[in-house]
Amino acid sequence: MLMAVMAPMPREKWTDERLDDLRDEMRRGFSDTKAVIAETKAEIADVKAEMRELRREMLAGFVVIVAAIVGSNAALIASNAF
Repeated sequence: MLMAVMAPMPREKWTDERLDDLRDEMRRGFSDTKAVIAETKAEIADVKAEMRELRREMLAGFVVIVAAIVGSNAALIASNAF
């Protein structure tokens, strides 16, 4: 059985300049993420508002349908009563 022994990889050197670059890149990434989150929250608020409006319209339609059914049944009962 043949086994290979790997030498440890050399460590990269993290200079202050490289650490500053990393910090700046991370801040940019988090800034972008915060902007996306804010945009998503605004879109969710819009969707919620649209859903509330849709519920109101559906409720109004339901009331109209129930009124039509009650009215037609009342007319049918009245026409058969005589």
